[in-house]
Amino acid sequence: MIGFKVGFGYDVHRFAENRPLILGGVAIPHPKGLLGHSDADVLLHAIADALLGAANLGDIGMMFPDDDPSYKDIASTILMEKVMEMILNKGYGVGNLDATVVLQSPKVSIYIPEMKKKIAGLLKIDESDISIKAKTSEGMGFVGREEGVSAYATVLIFKDPIL
Repeated sequence: MIGFKVGFGYDVHRFAENRPLILGGVAIPHPKGLLGHSDADVLLHAIADALLGAANLGDIGMMFPDDDPSYKDIASTILMEKVMEMILNKGYGVGNLDATVVLQSPKVSIYIPEMKKKIAGLLKIDESDISIKAKTSEGMGFVGREEGVSAYATVLIFKDPIL
């Protein structure tokens, strides 16, 4: 019998000067990037937390602590590769991903196809199994004040007898 598990992830990072804005593994032109120990890709971090949670492997902070210098400025795509290795080693595959990134600006909808392509490669699934939505917070809260970005992700993983 194939077992299914669902995971939910959330992450948030504040904007900072002199940092690139990376979302879903894609560099997006913007005068500010996100502050974090790694490249602060809030979307990939939310996805990683969803995957780790679904597989009962903890969270991204436990796996890649921000006091470990080996993760300083690391690309979140590398962290995702490590997470996927853990998922596959437990015998799971990814069924689908539904994610939302929340930011007032810049508008990122034109970058979603590129994000889906990048994430599909990382998760080893088809782009048609990935939904990414971009929303604003209608000017409310820290996102509305353009202080940062938040992201949410839900994943379905399944125990694959072939894996």
